[in-house]
Amino acid sequence: MFFTALKDKFKRKSGEKYLKNELRSVRGSESEKKGLGLVGVIADLDRFQNAEAFNKLVDLLNLRPNSVKVMGYRAFYDKNSPYSTPVFSDKDLGWGGDVENSYALEFLSKDYDLLINYYTKDALVLKLMTVKTRARIKAGFSEVDPDLNDLIIQSDMEDFNTFTAELKKYLRVMNEL
Repeated sequence: MFFTALKDKFKRKSGEKYLKNELRSVRGSESEKKGLGLVGVIADLDRFQNAEAFNKLVDLLNLRPNSVKVMGYRAFYDKNSPYSTPVFSDKDLGWGGDVENSYALEFLSKDYDLLINYYTKDALVLKLMTVKTRARIKAGFSEVDPDLNDLIIQSDMEDFNTFTAELKKYLRVMNEL
């Protein structure tokens, strides 16, 4: 019991160190490509249970079917219970900022045009997922560390329609739509 708590403490410290180093490094512009092809979503399913709402982004942003990939976060989840959305949690934090979850690793293996960070919780594993995800544009809420997102939207997390309307408006201004 004591060793498990100690191990978790060191994992957390190594994850925080990795996050700090990644936020300090400057992200260069990957390309001059415009337009949205693949959209990734990291959603806090403890606060926003309607993960199917993100499928509306296909019509809203004029995307192809199956171009929205959703990765859910829960503070605690049962690995044996079936979830309609792939899920990761704080228990999936590994050494050196690694996330030890097969669904999360599959999510991180893709290159996204837009990453939507649909969370306001200050959880280390959420921040690590955001930093590790390769995306041209990262959008999220103002309550989260501003260094994580390129586009910060002032909205209430429960008001999905306002968030998507603001997102669409700013993406149009940026000539992404």
